[in-house]
Amino acid sequence: MKEPHNHAKVGHAMIVVAASLTVVALLALAIGSDVLYADKIQRDHQAQFSECKANDFKLDGCEKYWDRINSDVSGIYVDLDK
Repeated sequence: MKEPHNHAKVGHAMIVVAASLTVVALLALAIGSDVLYADKIQRDHQAQFSECKANDFKLDGCEKYWDRINSDVSGIYVDLDK
């Protein structure tokens, strides 16, 4: 049987897998103490959206929602003065 001579490719693949697992481990260590990290981010974004909605999306920082409102999908209709 002919030898495939692909040991270098397999070695590089193992290095890539090890590096990706290391990155995942470092991320877990960075946010591991805060198990609700993603939940806090989502709550902050929801609070900002609710504040923008209460002020008809006219505050600074609410411009990012302008392309998503005034549509049948969102169900939010606001008169925006551009």
